[in-house]
Amino acid sequence: MRSVLPHVVIDAPDEGRRRRDRIVDAAMYLVSFAIATATLVDTWQEHPPWLRPVAIVVGIAAIVALHWRRTHPAAVGIGIGVVSLVILTASGANVVSLFNAAIRARGRDLAIITGLGVAWAVVNPLLYPPSGSYGLDAGASLLMVAVALGWGLFVRARRELVRSLRDQAARAGDEARAAERRRIAREMHDVLAHRLSLLSVHAGALEFRPDASAEEVAAAAGVIGASARAALDELSGVIGVLREDGTDTLTQPPQPTITDLAALVEESRAAGMRITAQIELGDAVPTAAVGRTAYRIAQEGLTNARKHAPGAAVTLTVAAPDGDLQVEIRSLAPLAVAPAGPLPGAGTGLIGLAERVTLAGGELESGVDPAGAFVLRARLPR
Repeated sequence: MRSVLPHVVIDAPDEGRRRRDRIVDAAMYLVSFAIATATLVDTWQEHPPWLRPVAIVVGIAAIVALHWRRTHPAAVGIGIGVVSLVILTASGANVVSLFNAAIRARGRDLAIITGLGVAWAVVNPLLYPPSGSYGLDAGASLLMVAVALGWGLFVRARRELVRSLRDQAARAGDEARAAERRRIAREMHDVLAHRLSLLSVHAGALEFRPDASAEEVAAAAGVIGASARAALDELSGVIGVLREDGTDTLTQPPQPTITDLAALVEESRAAGMRITAQIELGDAVPTAAVGRTAYRIAQEGLTNARKHAPGAAVTLTVAAPDGDLQVEIRSLAPLAVAPAGPLPGAGTGLIGLAERVTLAGGELESGVDPAGAFVLRARLPR
């Protein structure tokens, strides 16, 4: 995320911010002092002798007050603005406080400080008559107020934009992490649920048939071993996707496609399921992503039928009659008794499947039809 963000969006280190603040503070103090000194020298003769030390002390105090301009922008701006109406040496601090208020002050406070700035530009030439034209001096002061106000508002808008970009980047990161968690959960479910349900079926057969022949026990044990190895291989593939350290290059197993449906059907039949498969695609060749989604739909449907309707007749239909790819798994009422209580992960498979189908631009529906059979049906654009 950081590599694609603008430079200003990324927070600078604390030390960098402190160094920048010190430079800005020094520049602000220097500008205030320069303006105060220039105005004092220019109007020295207009100051009565008793007012000259007062003007010097007040000018220094106004510059010192700028230290709190970040934490109290309204108080500093209003206070210096009022003082600068009668004490000319506070003029430099007044310009700086106006600039700071444009960045940090709330709307009503900024309006008051702006009004004081305009009053300062108009009143000061009256109290301290310039050597030249009053209009020229007042106009220059008004221009200085406008520049400070406009520059401050520009900085404020830029900071708000940067803050908005940071918030958007944070939300995008959270959404990306949430989407990645959902993707990982979906892949884990798709990979393991089918294999573990096969293991459960064959292990259950060995448990409830103690009189099985040695050949049947050996065949069931072989299927259990093969399913366990396949589950481990597929789990290694998912974990390999999560490992991005650049040092271990794991060989990724190929993702299933629609051509693997026949093997999926035969594997389920070997587990004792009664399946009627009708796969008629004709010349329609779906994309790899659509084919993988169709495979996962069939896998989830057969897994659910095996868990929730053991012994039931299942019909798998895959066709593309009107261009779109249609996948339907229809399972009749179970012949055996389903396990009591909710099965682990019950319901999460269909939720993840619905997300997968939605990402593919398709539609998924499931439920019991009038004949009492549970139907899982999906339509996918090719």
